[in-house]
Amino acid sequence: MKHQSIPRVVSKLFIPPILLFALYVQFHGDFGPGGGFQAGVIFAAAVVLYALGFGVEAAKSVVKPRVVEVLVALGVLIYAGTGLVSLYLGSNFLDYGVLDSHDPAQGQHLGIFLVELGVGTTVAAVMITIFFAFASRRRLQ
Repeated sequence: MKHQSIPRVVSKLFIPPILLFALYVQFHGDFGPGGGFQAGVIFAAAVVLYALGFGVEAAKSVVKPRVVEVLVALGVLIYAGTGLVSLYLGSNFLDYGVLDSHDPAQGQHLGIFLVELGVGTTVAAVMITIFFAFASRRRLQ
């Protein structure tokens, strides 16, 4: 890969605010617009920008494909686990009110946070996996 200084400098400048904005969208998602899906896509966009500036192999050394595969499954487990815990506690699947026996509103907040965290983790990991799969393909001559 030919090293381009401008994309490298621009990506170094933009990646930290992009990641910070992804965290904001993730943790603000239960109070307003945004949430796990949007945050996952924004986080994956930062990884794609890094790969465009420094190369796919450099991105794979920073964000290991094996770790990304584990994160896909972990996000689904967080999402499903939240629903299973509410079933175990005697309520409906993903009925968050039972997650805190003293204050159902606090249980709702915790449940939404956990579900959004699971969705964000899965979406980011799947988007990164798809990008790595397409970017690693060899070109036909």
